Amino acid sequence: MSSGSGKKKKRGGGHEEEHANHERWLVSYADMLTLLFVLFVVLFSMSSVDQKKFSQLADSLAQGFGMQSAALSGQPSPLQGTQAQAQVIPPIRSGGDPGLTTPVVKKQSKAEEEAAKAALSAAARSKALADANAAAKEVRDLREIEKRIKAALRKAKLENQVRFTIDERGLVVSVVSSEVVFAGDRADLRPGGQTILRAIAPQLKNLPNKIEVDGHTNQLKVPTRVYPSAWELSTARASIVVRQLSQLGIVESRLLAAGFAGTRPLIPPSDPRSVTLNRRVDVVVLSTLPADQRALLPAAASAS
Repeated sequence: MSSGSGKKKKRGGGHEEEHANHERWLVSYADMLTLLFVLFVVLFSMSSVDQKKFSQLADSLAQGFGMQSAALSGQPSPLQGTQAQAQVIPPIRSGGDPGLTTPVVKKQSKAEEEAAKAALSAAARSKALADANAAAKEVRDLREIEKRIKAALRKAKLENQVRFTIDERGLVVSVVSSEVVFAGDRADLRPGGQTILRAIAPQLKNLPNKIEVDGHTNQLKVPTRVYPSAWELSTARASIVVRQLSQLGIVESRLLAAGFAGTRPLIPPSDPRSVTLNRRVDVVVLSTLPADQRALLPAAASAS
């Protein structure tokens, strides 16, 4: 029999041909369903962001780029029903291009906001206490200077010629007896004034404080004869005292002179004593404290 009448030989070394697969579309369909499922999962996760994890992520990104968050005005959070305050971390530059920025937003809860306010309040109280303590210590130091000056004046029997006050500038030593210090319409120191300054100067010589000398006249409406006006007269009196203190050993760079005419009376002009008491020189030991602490000196002096 011919070989063609028998069974046909298998192709490819005895294997049967594969049948055509008519169900390949199921694979693409399954891939599409998988992608849709992933999309819905992502959308769901975006609609319920974990606030704590989001804040941690924002913090870590800011720290990684060396940024610090800056508070912005409070806005309701779009991610949660509770109110929150937004903080914007400065934009992060991308690739050195100043036009490409990626802002990172950090949310601050009400509790965090209240904690921040409490911290600021505690800091303010702490500063106020520190300022009060500094003013109280400065008053004690100024009182010690006053005590030494009084002792020196007592030895010279001139303690009644000087008054002491503490204001926002420091310790004010007012030489109030014009008969002892200056004659009317004159800026020359009398022997009594020179004795007072010789008693005061050694107590001021080694202090770190600057010394301001203020000249004052009384408020009588009489023309000056030697000087053009009371301004020149008061300034001349202050300058004479500064020169005397310099000669007594106080470094000149620590000394200042100012004239105020009759604009700063020691007692009201209606008082009969004002004619002599307002004609004076104030030697002011200036405080070394900053301005906000110096402002507390009068109250601290009253309490001491």
